[in-house]
Amino acid sequence: MNTLHDLLAAVADGGDPGPFALVRREGVDHVDLFTGPVGVAERLADLPLPGGGPGPRTLALVPYRQIAERGFACVDDGVPLEYLTVTGHAELPLADLLAALPAGPVVTDDAAFDVDDDEYARIVERVLTGEIGRGEGANFVIHRTLHATVRGVPLGAALAALGRLLRDERGAYWTFLVHTGTRILVGASPERHVSVDDGLVMMNPISGTFRHTGTTADRDGLLRFLHDPKEVEELYMVLDEELKMMAGVAEQGGQVVGPYLKEMAHLAHTEYLLAGRGTRDVREVLRETMFAPTVTGSPMQNACRVIARHERTGRRYYSGVLALLGRDAEGRQTVDAPILIRTAEISPTGRLRVSVGATLVRHSTAAGEVAETHAKAAGVLAALGLGPQAAGAGPYPPVRWADDPEVRAVLAARNAPLARFWLDQRAPGAAVLPGAVGRRALVVDGEDTFTGMLAHQLRALGLAVDVRPWHVGGDDDGYDLVVVGPGPGDPGALDEPKMAALRGLLAGRLDAGRPTLAVCLGHQLLSGLLGLALHRRAAPYQGLQRHVSLFGVPRRVGFYSTFTARSATDRVGSPYGPVELARDPRDGSVHALRGATFAGVQFHPESVLSRDGMAVLAELLGQLLARPALTAHGDAEHG
Repeated sequence: MNTLHDLLAAVADGGDPGPFALVRREGVDHVDLFTGPVGVAERLADLPLPGGGPGPRTLALVPYRQIAERGFACVDDGVPLEYLTVTGHAELPLADLLAALPAGPVVTDDAAFDVDDDEYARIVERVLTGEIGRGEGANFVIHRTLHATVRGVPLGAALAALGRLLRDERGAYWTFLVHTGTRILVGASPERHVSVDDGLVMMNPISGTFRHTGTTADRDGLLRFLHDPKEVEELYMVLDEELKMMAGVAEQGGQVVGPYLKEMAHLAHTEYLLAGRGTRDVREVLRETMFAPTVTGSPMQNACRVIARHERTGRRYYSGVLALLGRDAEGRQTVDAPILIRTAEISPTGRLRVSVGATLVRHSTAAGEVAETHAKAAGVLAALGLGPQAAGAGPYPPVRWADDPEVRAVLAARNAPLARFWLDQRAPGAAVLPGAVGRRALVVDGEDTFTGMLAHQLRALGLAVDVRPWHVGGDDDGYDLVVVGPGPGDPGALDEPKMAALRGLLAGRLDAGRPTLAVCLGHQLLSGLLGLALHRRAAPYQGLQRHVSLFGVPRRVGFYSTFTARSATDRVGSPYGPVELARDPRDGSVHALRGATFAGVQFHPESVLSRDGMAVLAELLGQLLARPALTAHGDAEHG
């Protein structure tokens, strides 16, 4: 069934028109109608993407449980990876579609959240104290789901809800309805997760939520929101996490553009855009970017563990993606994938689910995060008759605070303290250290893919770099430098396999006198081997930017840590020779250390928060690589 008239007639008669999707993408005045058969795939790699002329090929509904493809934890609810093979495609003028869609009210019964406000508040407190406060990560998203029953024909109700979203919501990246025969998804997602077109990979992290109920946001309230440290830091943290993903799917990593203001009917968000060139199969891009930190947390692998510990049920399609795969005019692969948020799932029997989550960070309050879940669900709930519509239409065209000079100035000022490495176009060879050319580095990943960003920076400095997970065996003899990288967890838990393995690697490097750099968790373990005492901070340093003195030089750097080494003096002896420390004068926290063949930093030089990160790396590498380069057998070359 390839025409809108036939489709709507079948629904009006109480029949099933067969699988279809209606999709309006941001910035266009038409809606795409896709039709075709539906299949089920086991893995993302199994999604069909045949050749041929330009156009869409496959529309995939990717559930959250696919995160298991990356080896990450999840509550497995068995929800399938369904896909529609596009055999019919028509572009419908928006006005014609709106005139044709059913206009009657959507009526539901028995609406209630599976986790009530009080219990959600208790979960928030447990995550803040037991996870962020214990060093498990910087931020986590915990979801709750509203359940209800739709009266009447479910597909008719979904089409009516789509009409309301198309009329009343604004700022959506995709507004859509997908009917597979086994389920209906209808929503208005504000957020592109990932797209690939003409070899350009783009991601679009959105974070920070300003709630309002008027036709336009209150300007003074909006400016207060834009200055709020919690909201600013929350966006920085998801920016860092998506830069980690870009490091894996774009050859030179991602370049940051923005920030911008995204205005919607019930709320406003702040957002960045990331772009980079890549050549990977788009199904691999989807796999390696499962799923956005804005709906999971960071670091990603541990965020999935935390989610599994605190959520009662599987997420179904919430926080997964829709993914439209296709080909361009030259036959190259394309993908466009919005995140499945602000979305309702309706079963053929009328069971309705709307899932929503709040991002929990060190500044969070239980009451504030409860309120945020209600605000985020407001748009789709209003379209389903479960909440008030946004206030009636105001002036036309609507007021756009994104065009206000003061709003633009406040947003632009957010970039002033950030690392230019990620903000500016990088000319090849511009940052190369002469002593790094021809040298090899191994970065050992402690379950935090900040290591991907670190590898890009080391390559920009001239090194050839390999990245290896901590649990993968292999020797390090042929490397001029080993970087023991960051990761979550308690560095004092020395019987935990990851801590034991990283500590053993560090001890071997120290004993052999081979150049070693340790970052964050690696720095904490190195500090322990050098005899320094480790402490848990009273307040976590998660996503925190600070000015510190590093060996007499002022630097602005970003921290993601809960533990720290401390010392009462700037120099200490160790089994591996004298160690110079850069300490906080207030409490003795060790921000960095260096010895004859090793160095460590508690902060993340690779983070977008580390404005001076590249300068710090260049200085430390200048010291560590002063020795002759190694041969493939681990022996020093002599001129």
